[in-house]
Formats: sequence, structure tokens, C-alpha cells
Amino acid sequence: MMNKSGSAPPAVVSGRASRGRRRGSPDTRAQILAVARSRFLADGYAKVTLRSIAAEADVDAALISYFFGSKKGLFGAVLGLLANPPDVLAAALPGDPATLPERVLRAMLGTWDDPERGRQLAFMVRAATQDAELMGLLRDVVGREMIDRIAEQVGGPDARHRAAAAGAQLAGVIFGRYILAVEPLASMTADELIAALAPGMRAVLYRRPRPASRRTM
Repeated sequence: MMNKSGSAPPAVVSGRASRGRRRGSPDTRAQILAVARSRFLADGYAKVTLRSIAAEADVDAALISYFFGSKKGLFGAVLGLLANPPDVLAAALPGDPATLPERVLRAMLGTWDDPERGRQLAFMVRAATQDAELMGLLRDVVGREMIDRIAEQVGGPDARHRAAAAGAQLAGVIFGRYILAVEPLASMTADELIAALAPGMRAVLYRRPRPASRRTM
């Protein structure tokens, strides 16, 4: 198999040729995905490493990066998504803090409003509500790859609490608009939703901590 530059995918790790390891091929990619799905469901997102997947799949770890880019990319491929939510969020985070809510909302709505990507995301959410293992895996990914990343971006005291509150707002939009199709939420334009939701999200993400109450004598 050739990459975009016309060269074969990597077949070495740390500069040494691998002996007896499979080279890149559609069968190799399928084998990696099968092992990754099993490991993610059994051990959770956080505990699984690319090296452990490579060892079980009997491939070079460099091949996983070649095929999927990162663990987030591999997770998205395991779920069969055209848009991996952690990657969509990661692309929206950098920039002016003042417009972070608008960027995150626009990225989320643009992804879910897309007919093909939105259909697959909705399928994933519905499947998770009926599968305890998949629900646990998604909870782990949302916590580590989404809530934690928002917290790192906003910083300050209680950053993760504020990020989780903003995540709850996003989850409410997803369930109300795309899963339950509640009106008028389901038929509002992206611009209308952003205008309505961004101020509240901004207030949550950048709220100032309350001053400690003084004791009365």
C-alpha cells in the first residue's frame, strides 16, 4: 500500500526493521480496528495504548499512526464515524477566548447538521443508551478528550467544573435537537441557536468565583 507521497507505509519502529510483523494492507487495518474495538470496550479509552493494540494485533505501532493518526482518530474509526467529536472540538478550541462558545457551537452544529455525519453520530448516541460498555467508553472519551480539553483552554479555578457545565449545555442541544427533535429547537437555524446559546455558555465558562462569605460577629 502506498501513501500520498508514493512511498510504502512505515515498517520500522525506532529505526529497526520489524521481523514477522504485518505490513500495511486493508487486512491489517481491519485487524487493528477489531483489536481496538475489543480493547476499548474491555478496558476503557484511558487505559488502552496504541502500543498495546499494536502488540495484540501483531503490527508495528507506526502503522496505527499511519492509518489513524492518533488514538482519537482510531477511536473515531472504531465507531465508524465520518466526524470524530473530540477532533471536531479540538479544531474549534484555539483562538480568542471571547468567542470560544461561538466556535464550539458552530463546530458542533455544523457536524451534527450534516446529513451523513449527523446520522452516524445519532446512531452512536442511540446505541450507547442501549449498551452499557459503549456508554462507559463514550463517558471516558467525553471526560478526557472533551471536558478536560475545554478546561485546559479556559483555565482558572474550578475549570473542569465550568467545562462540565458547558458540556451539559452542549449535550442538551444534541438530545433536544437531534435525538428527540423538540421544536422549535429542531428547526432553528445554526445562527439562531448560536445567538441564543453562546451568552449562557460564556457565562458558565468564564464566571468569576464567588467571594468567600465573611463571618458575622
